[in-house]
Amino acid sequence: MAAPRDGLGAVETEGNGGRSESSGAEVVLSSDPATPAPLCPHGPTLLFVKVSQGREGTRRFYACSACRDRKDCNFFQWEDEKLSGARLAAREAYNRRCQPPLSRTQCVERYLKFIELPLSQRKFCQRCQQLLLPDDWEKHGEHQVVGDVSLTQLKRPSRLLYPLENKKTNAQYLFADRSCQFLVDLLSTLGFRRVLCVGTPRLHELIRLKASGDKKSNIKSLLLDIDFRYSQFYMEDSFCHYNMFNHHFFDGKAALEVCRTFLQEDKGEGVIMVTDPPFGGLVEPLAVTFKKLIAMWKEGQSQDNSHKELPIFWIFPYFFESRICQFFPSFCMLDYQVDYDNHALYKHGKTGRKQSPVRIFTNIPPNKIILPIEEGYRFCPLCQRYVSLENQHCEHCNSCTSKDGRKWNHCFFCKKCVKPSWIHCSICNHCALPDHSCEGPKDGCFVCGELDHKRSTCPNISTSKKVNKE
Repeated sequence: MAAPRDGLGAVETEGNGGRSESSGAEVVLSSDPATPAPLCPHGPTLLFVKVSQGREGTRRFYACSACRDRKDCNFFQWEDEKLSGARLAAREAYNRRCQPPLSRTQCVERYLKFIELPLSQRKFCQRCQQLLLPDDWEKHGEHQVVGDVSLTQLKRPSRLLYPLENKKTNAQYLFADRSCQFLVDLLSTLGFRRVLCVGTPRLHELIRLKASGDKKSNIKSLLLDIDFRYSQFYMEDSFCHYNMFNHHFFDGKAALEVCRTFLQEDKGEGVIMVTDPPFGGLVEPLAVTFKKLIAMWKEGQSQDNSHKELPIFWIFPYFFESRICQFFPSFCMLDYQVDYDNHALYKHGKTGRKQSPVRIFTNIPPNKIILPIEEGYRFCPLCQRYVSLENQHCEHCNSCTSKDGRKWNHCFFCKKCVKPSWIHCSICNHCALPDHSCEGPKDGCFVCGELDHKRSTCPNISTSKKVNKE
C-alpha cells in the first residue's frame, strides 16, 4: 500500500491538509486496441492525459502502470511519438535487463534442491533476499546470512523477506495476524474452496498453512503478486509473478493458464478473489484488471450461470467507496477494520481518527458476513448487517451511516450524515471542516466542486461523458 491518494505516475498533487491541487493526470482507459501500449519493465504501460483546472492537455502520453515516481521507472513516451529502430532495440534490451535474474523454472528447481538440504545447509541471504544453495555460499560470504532455515520458515516467506517500502511504487504492508485469521475463518465459514490472492501474500501463506495442518480444511490458494521474490518459495501452481495494474503475467501464457485453470476449476464454483492493492494505485486500471479476471472466470461458466458474479473481497480505504462502486455497483462496504503489522497507523485498538481506514468491499450480501463481537462489532437488526459499535443507526437516513468507525451526525441541510468534525457552511452550501477554505473547489471534481466524483465522470462536461461511455 502507498499514500492514500488515487494516482500514480503524474498524479494529482496534494497540498496542506490533504487537499488536491487543481492539476494532475488521469488515465485514459479507451485506447485504440489496434495500437498496443509500449512496454516498460513492468509490462504494458498506461495512457495518461494531463489535466489542469478541469481542462485536458492536448497531448497524451504513456507511463508505467505500477510506478508513480519517475525515479523507480522513468518510462515516458508521447502517444504520437515515433521511435527509431535503434531506440526500440535499446528499450527492449533495457526491459530484459530489469527482469528477475532467475526464470520461474530455475526458481522451482532451486527450491526443490533447497528443501532436500539438511537443516544446517539451508541458508538465506538477507542482503540479496535469496535462498542459497551450497554453490552460492562463497559469493555471499560477506553478506548477512541467516542459517538453519526450517521448513516452517519456508512456509512463511513474508517473515523472511524484508517488506518493500517504496510508498510510491510497491509499498508492502502485510496483514496483521488478527485480520489475516479473521479472513481465513470467514472464507471457510462462507464455504469457499479456492482463493485467488491478488497482492495478499500473508493470506496466501495462512491458507496453505491451515490446509497442511488441518485435514478438514480443503481450501486451496493461488497468489498473484508483483514481488518476484516469492517465486523462490512456491511451485508454478501456487504463485504467478503479476502486475495487477495492467493484468500482466511476467511469465507469459504458461502463468496465465495457471490462473485460468484455477478460476475455472469445478466450473468456477467455490472460488473467491481477495485483493489488497497499493493505496496509491489508480482505481480505474485496477477495476479494468479485475473485470478481466472476472471474464476469465466466466469463460468456465455455463449459460445457465451467466447471471452469477465472481465473489470478491477488495480491501481498500473507505474514502474510495464511491469510486469502487462506480465500477462495481453491486459492491458494498463492510465495517470491519483491516489492520497491518508494519504500518505505523493502521493498527487494531486505536480510536477516533486514528482507527484504520481500511475496509472490505464485496459483492457478497453483508447479512451473510458475521463480524467478531469481541472486537467491537454489533448486529443492526434494521440494516440487517454487522456494524462497528459507534456506528449508530440514523432514523432520517434509515441506515448506519458512519464510514470511519466514529458516530456521525445528521445534517438536515445536506440531508445526510457527516463526520462529527464537520459543520454546515452556508457559503459553500455543504458540510466541511470548520477551517476549510470557501474560495473554490479543492477536493473532488475540478469542474463542479462536488466531492463524490472526479472530473473524468463529471456530468457537466461533454468530454468526460464521451470518455466514460467508451
